Amino acid sequence: MIYTGAGGNDRASGRQVADQTLTRTNRALVENLRRGLPVRVIRGSHPDVRDGPAAGYRYDGLYRVADYWAEAGRDGFRVWRFRLERLDDEPSGRVAESPGRFSSYRPGRRDSVVSRIVRETTVTREVKRLYDFRCQVCGERVETPTGPYAEAAHVTPLGRPHGGPDALGNVLCLCPTHHAAFDLYAVAVGGDLSLIGLPGRLRVHAEHPLDPAHLRAHRARYEAAHTR
Repeated sequence: MIYTGAGGNDRASGRQVADQTLTRTNRALVENLRRGLPVRVIRGSHPDVRDGPAAGYRYDGLYRVADYWAEAGRDGFRVWRFRLERLDDEPSGRVAESPGRFSSYRPGRRDSVVSRIVRETTVTREVKRLYDFRCQVCGERVETPTGPYAEAAHVTPLGRPHGGPDALGNVLCLCPTHHAAFDLYAVAVGGDLSLIGLPGRLRVHAEHPLDPAHLRAHRARYEAAHTR
């Protein structure tokens, strides 16, 4: 589910008249992503919403905030988008008998088939091999009882609406700390491979064909996240 953030709109006309900011409910959703906390989704009836209930409200289950980014809305002002991914397999069910009046609801159970992106393990193995499991940001390698550990970070996310490729040019080898920092826009990479938000430069192996277009797109999302 792609959810559009709040703020910047004129209540009388419904048009966007200002940029949305990462404050209040928008900031709270980023905090949910950062802390790994789920959100409960309740849909209300609206003539323009195809998936909503005919009347009243409906509980649609638990979702996790998987990603967020800024883009220009229909009226040209910045809006924040959040990709929410369902966590449970419970069917949605109506929880309101009339608008604004909630009744108790106990969801049932059902079997379901979930379509997920399958990451090509050959790519992730190769990027980790190139760097000997060392983080491209800090150079550290996590040692475990079963061997070294590193994470493959996609510069342009694979999920909708980004649709990044699972290719070496779009993958970095990072430690868990800097993977989280990269995904949450605490750090970015400049055009000269200097780190933004941290001192130093990104380490790039001679055999790693890193695509600057993906770094540039991530840098734009970083800049948007730091714009108030």
